[in-house]
Amino acid sequence: MTNSKEIIAAIHTELSTDTPNWDTLLKITLEYFDCSTGTLHFLDKDALLQLKSQVGIPEFLIPKLSTIPIGKGMAGIAAERRKPVEMCNLQTDDSGVARPSAKDTKVEGSLAAPLMHNEKLYGTIGIAKPIPYDFIEAEMDLLMEIGELISQKLS
Repeated sequence: MTNSKEIIAAIHTELSTDTPNWDTLLKITLEYFDCSTGTLHFLDKDALLQLKSQVGIPEFLIPKLSTIPIGKGMAGIAAERRKPVEMCNLQTDDSGVARPSAKDTKVEGSLAAPLMHNEKLYGTIGIAKPIPYDFIEAEMDLLMEIGELISQKLS
């Protein structure tokens, strides 16, 4: 996939099934953004983010990111702010946005975006590269658009 229209079409195709394969959807997204690691969390009835799909997360970290409170870590802050949270290098971040265990992922350039539709939060999607990287506004907008498509399916 070389342009945003292609990824949106691929996401639409996956979401058009009765039961989307969330792993496939996440992998399509990671491939487009040239990322090695990603997560998809859905908001549960207790307002906690529950891990639905992941790619590239070390096994020992899965328990730490299975359930994320709103406001904690990049995903939780993206959910709280209802806008993307971007970090050029998670390994050197000292802002407090990323949890200390996030550094164990060995990723650097990271982006988390809320899954939003009609101003309602449905979860978060996170992508990351193994190198320092500044995501540009167009990339953030595209991840938000993907998040809205996912949210429409969940609504």
